Amino acid sequence: MPTAEVFAPLLDPARYKGAHGGRGSGKSHFFAEMLIEDALSERGLLSVCIREVQKTLADSAKRLIEAKLAEHRIGEADGFKVWRERIETPGDGVIIFNGMADHTAESIKSLEGFRRAWIEEAQTLSARSLTLLRPTIRAEGSEIWASWNPRRKTDPIDLLLRGSPPTGAVVVQANWRDNPWFPAVLDQERRDCLRDDPDQYDHIWEGGYVSALTGAYFAKHLATAKTEGRIGKVVADPLIRRRAYWDLGGAGASADAMAIWVAQFVDREIRVLDYIEGVGQVLAHYVAELRARGHGEALCVLPHDGVNT
Repeated sequence: MPTAEVFAPLLDPARYKGAHGGRGSGKSHFFAEMLIEDALSERGLLSVCIREVQKTLADSAKRLIEAKLAEHRIGEADGFKVWRERIETPGDGVIIFNGMADHTAESIKSLEGFRRAWIEEAQTLSARSLTLLRPTIRAEGSEIWASWNPRRKTDPIDLLLRGSPPTGAVVVQANWRDNPWFPAVLDQERRDCLRDDPDQYDHIWEGGYVSALTGAYFAKHLATAKTEGRIGKVVADPLIRRRAYWDLGGAGASADAMAIWVAQFVDREIRVLDYIEGVGQVLAHYVAELRARGHGEALCVLPHDGVNT
């Protein structure tokens, strides 16, 4: 089955595999196809597709897997048989669909022996569910997969696979631009979102965390810059002077925040290298912080009222 380049690292065996990102990246399509491929190559494979809450099978990945079987003309002759609540796979294997919220410490034992667990919409999975699931999927060669659109850094799946990933975990970020089959109708939806709802664009389409700053002044400009590839990692040029731009705040408990941006002008680029913020600190604190971060020789640029301070 054709695979987008962004998902290539997930093709090799790994205990944990994760793909996070925004809408239209093809994360779910990739995992659905990989589940079919694994069932074809490992007869008798037991697999489970998991959501935190699954009220009906319509909430599960079952319909997507069925569509992939039809798309690639894989059926009963190949050992697959679709039933109402499960899909049988070659060699007496099976794919089932579960909601983790319905499981208890006792009932989760029914998944022992399963060697694939795909967590869909993993951003909603609770810490309790992860704690139950991880030791249960423990058969030799078993794998736990997760696909999700991040919400917060503190969500359990982000803490597990992006905060301090387990040894050998393979995690990729995939967004719409990584999908070679990204449909035109979705691209128009993306453009409309950028125009009409820039506050949410980064979360919905670029896989960013949900912003608490709805209505921020520059939300649309930042979203456009990111879409056009104008936001990325930069390095300092050792031959060009650094400049530290200060927005002054006073000292004391009721003072405004002090903010300092460190930047370089390289040709026609403005490279932002660092940011420092604090409240209630004396000026010497920020001077020491600039030196500690390697900006001791920076030209300090004060605002128009800087002479007052």
